[in-house]
Amino acid sequence: MRPLVDNNRLDRFNRKALQAEEARKLILDRVKPLPSESVTLADAWGRKLGEVLVAPHPFPPFRRSGMDGYAVRAEDLTQATSASPVMLTVLESIASGEKPVFSIAKGQAARIMTGGMVPEGADAVVMLEMTVSSEAGNGQPLVRIGKSVPAGLNVAEIGCEIQEGERLLPLGQTIGPGEAALLASCGHSRVAVARRPRVAILSTGSELLEVEEQLKPAKIRNSNASMLAAMVRECGGEPLLLGKVPDDADEAQALLRRELQRCDITITSGGVSVGDYDIMVDVLADPDIELLFNKVAIRPGSPTTAAVLHDKLIVALSGNPGACFVGFHLFVAPALKAMQKEQRPALSSFQAFLGADYPKVNAYRRYIRARTDLREGSVWVIPTGDDKSSLMTTIVNADCLIEIPPLKEGLEKGRLVTAWKW
Repeated sequence: MRPLVDNNRLDRFNRKALQAEEARKLILDRVKPLPSESVTLADAWGRKLGEVLVAPHPFPPFRRSGMDGYAVRAEDLTQATSASPVMLTVLESIASGEKPVFSIAKGQAARIMTGGMVPEGADAVVMLEMTVSSEAGNGQPLVRIGKSVPAGLNVAEIGCEIQEGERLLPLGQTIGPGEAALLASCGHSRVAVARRPRVAILSTGSELLEVEEQLKPAKIRNSNASMLAAMVRECGGEPLLLGKVPDDADEAQALLRRELQRCDITITSGGVSVGDYDIMVDVLADPDIELLFNKVAIRPGSPTTAAVLHDKLIVALSGNPGACFVGFHLFVAPALKAMQKEQRPALSSFQAFLGADYPKVNAYRRYIRARTDLREGSVWVIPTGDDKSSLMTTIVNADCLIEIPPLKEGLEKGRLVTAWKW
């Protein structure tokens, strides 16, 4: 075991704070998109599209009725009124999924169901409630219509929604319910999706217990691993839980090296500050490891660190739950999205009104856990509690981060602020 106290320890940290954008760019510059794999459409939910897909045919692929009613020629009804209705001969009844037998000529109509194929010659569908059906003396079905209609009424033309050859979805698009329906409608029964990033999660700290262990004096359970695993899954990744290691740099470094081949990126929590038992500075001092940065000008999470070992990223997050949560969203989530070729940013900014006074003075930019609230058409962001980095209860209802710039005085409730949503 390496000594934990070193007179030159603080000198070896050699920390220079980067802005969050600079740090994030250093990480993203080292991201390599993962290869694609083919899955069935049924198994593609939540995955990121690994190819650009185009429509092999127009949709709808035929002229489709939007109503139950009668397919007609609009010009036959130009003089129709309730006092002087027009009588049309009904040639057939067209169910959804059936091809029409007849074309519609002057003075003719066809009964048609929603989704049915509009016959040739017809250019409008009159809804059933606007018609009166009857029969001629010879039993020939008739329909009486007492209102003129425009051409195109209730008719979806071929390709009105999707043209043949049109791009359906962009590279990296997350496949949700709407995307699945779109792909199914165009016959894409299998799709290429980005492989899920395998994310190793390691917690450091001699104070940690496993979740199932009974509490002991001076010990806490390892909550960060469960939180990080959940966030990795939210980003489309596959968490690999490596468990916990004590405050021993050699043991932590050996574990990271041993598990490196199984993962695409490693996240650690804890041990990144400047205390005597903060081991990550020693773990990442390995000559094979390239340090990208070891400090960011933010609160919480300023000691967030990133490095590269054998072309694979290591992101070391704070052990404080609030700081760990913020650091993941600012630096890890963008990397996981980029690995899956997703074009949409991991965080999107928006303007909102601050829902509570914020009295703190900040030397660094601060990110506050918060929840959004819609009030009379305006968006408000409300801190979920005290913004101490050690608190985990403030994470529970958080759906955004409020960005507080460096200030010499606090902000009052109702102030317009920038927030970030994932």
